[in-house]
Amino acid sequence: MAALDLQEQEQLEELKAWWKDNRNQILGALLISFVAIGGWRGWQYYHQNQSFQAAILYSEFVRQLQGSDAGRVNDAAAAVMDKFASTAYASRAALLAAQANENVKDPARAKTQLQWVIDHAGEADLRDVARLRLASLLLDEAKYAEAMSMLNTEHSPAFDGLFADLRGDVLSAQGKTDDARSAYKLAFEKTDPNSMYRNLIKMKLDALVTGK
Repeated sequence: MAALDLQEQEQLEELKAWWKDNRNQILGALLISFVAIGGWRGWQYYHQNQSFQAAILYSEFVRQLQGSDAGRVNDAAAAVMDKFASTAYASRAALLAAQANENVKDPARAKTQLQWVIDHAGEADLRDVARLRLASLLLDEAKYAEAMSMLNTEHSPAFDGLFADLRGDVLSAQGKTDDARSAYKLAFEKTDPNSMYRNLIKMKLDALVTGK
């Protein structure tokens, strides 16, 4: 029985390590897909209702985003954010630029851009996306209180599963196993049964049960 317990503990630690290494990429891919779809809808709307210059600047940002130069991505995003802060373009540019900065291991700049979205975005869903991304970065830095504060803010019901799941990650990192288990259970219940992300939540929940 002791050998079995040791094996289960090793599996738990392997899962924790895997999730720590891959959490941001998986969560980022999920949220960026939302931003990209919304960005296209925003493009269609604001192309008709905002200045032509805003559309041109956002188009240039998208072009830079397809390259590998983070500096140019940030400059292009800043141009949209500075000149057209109230448009849908600006918040999406900031979110996508933050993702680019995470990819090149510049979390400080990414956090600044995410906070900008929280402070300026007119769309509640975009603010929720930014809070999730920022909370994940704070978790990486072991700033648990700040991450939890971000996750405990009011948000759209559509994001209940993601917020609860990330709260579970923060609580698990603090060694609060029972609280983490409750958070993962809520996340599992609130996530679309057809979503592959739900399987990841189940894996983490099962790992906590195994490790109890």
